[in-house]
Amino acid sequence: MNVIRQDDLIDSVCDALQFMSYFHPKDYIDAVHEAWQREESAAAKDAMAQILVNSRLCAEGRRPLCQDTGIVTVFVKVGMNVQWDSKLDLNDMINEGVRRAYNHPDNKLRASILADPAGERKNTGDNTPAVIHTTLVAGDTVEFEIAAKGGGSENKSKLAMLNPSDSIVDWVVNTVPTMGAGWCPPGMLGIGIGGTAEKAAVLAKQSLMAPVDIQILNDRGPRTRIEELRLEIFERVNALGIGAQGLGGLTTVVDVKILDYPTHAASKPVAMIPNCAATRHAHFVLDGNGPALQTAPSLDDWPAITWDAGAGARRVNLDTVTAAEAATWTPGETLLLSGKMLTGRDAAHKKIQTLLENGEPLPEGVDFNGKFIYYVGPVDPVRDEVVGPAGPTTATRMDKFTEMMLAEYGLLGMIGKAERGDSGIDAIRKHKAVYLMAVGGAAYLVSKAIRKARVVAFAELGMEAIHEFVVEDMPVTVAVDSTGESVHKTGPALWKGKLERGDIKPVYFA
Repeated sequence: MNVIRQDDLIDSVCDALQFMSYFHPKDYIDAVHEAWQREESAAAKDAMAQILVNSRLCAEGRRPLCQDTGIVTVFVKVGMNVQWDSKLDLNDMINEGVRRAYNHPDNKLRASILADPAGERKNTGDNTPAVIHTTLVAGDTVEFEIAAKGGGSENKSKLAMLNPSDSIVDWVVNTVPTMGAGWCPPGMLGIGIGGTAEKAAVLAKQSLMAPVDIQILNDRGPRTRIEELRLEIFERVNALGIGAQGLGGLTTVVDVKILDYPTHAASKPVAMIPNCAATRHAHFVLDGNGPALQTAPSLDDWPAITWDAGAGARRVNLDTVTAAEAATWTPGETLLLSGKMLTGRDAAHKKIQTLLENGEPLPEGVDFNGKFIYYVGPVDPVRDEVVGPAGPTTATRMDKFTEMMLAEYGLLGMIGKAERGDSGIDAIRKHKAVYLMAVGGAAYLVSKAIRKARVVAFAELGMEAIHEFVVEDMPVTVAVDSTGESVHKTGPALWKGKLERGDIKPVYFA
């Protein structure tokens, strides 16, 4: 009978969350590298290069892969013969580990969890509580699977109660394009089949804890219907041409994971949850012999890839840029931004809307006229950093505020990740504004371009406060130009057409 000590569990949870914040799983890095080597879309290849370079920088600097350091999800199997030496219950021990990990002084992680989600939505300050799934099993150990799941990918989760005769593959292939690029492909699809609605969703999430092994599965051949489904979905989703960051290309997913469970004769519940480019999970077992700490990988595991914007990149001075200049930018063009920009995301936009409705001015020092706003909630800095990892958040969530920001406050441009919706594009076209895309999954790389940072308004919002950044050569792509042309519409359509016509015959497996 093994005795599990409180401090060992807390230390192990803390260590796992710190570890996964800056180390990608090797299987994911290998899969993205292989996809990068095969990719024929220049835009998608560039995005994957940024993801790989960012990953190595994070491994070297031990700083977060993404500014969204996730909501913690835990699957824990408790052996029924385990004895506990603890004053806290299991959930409290896990949450104490989360608390220590997210407030670690050497690598502070972003607190993103809000209490009272339907009301005040106040930040808990330490990213607790975690979402915990506990199962009692035979044995005398405690086994953990832990993930830190970003909101951008979690928001794209889908659930359907299909008819028993409906095709799961067709549902997935028809649904993935509706998810946009806010989940930061290339990533994985986790699919849960059967049980009840809530069981299917849990299965989908748990399936994402497994390593990337689609190549191994293809090499040996499928042995079950589930394995056949994995391969079929993998090839058909990639044939959609969505590509890295939704820019159009050959690889949208690097693996498809499926778990199933018996279900009612009248039902076929199917849940799908994507994992983003910041794939983060860790596994450990407590057996009474102290904490279970993660082993750092070798930096030799990362491919020797460098990234630069290329000779064709256009430099833009944000302090002097005009609408006439922005009108010359073309969709898909790479820009290097220097100068001042303001930041703001959901909560800040909501506050601005309330000020406008009440006839009140913007806070002192906040002027959007002719300026750019960056949709970001950065990680707090440590050591000599100006700011922590500061990658973009999903721009689509700000579509409802775009007409207000352009019409009432004279905003010239926006920077975020993923596509814009129809209302956002309509406002951009109407006001001759522009939308620029930074790569989701390259947060630490982006932060290297930020030379100064200060909070200028709404400090009470924490990471959602309005900051002023001074940047130098911050790389972005023109995603929606002043005429409303969107690369997230033209890019995937182009590559899907090439694949359907057979102009390109992708090789997904070595």
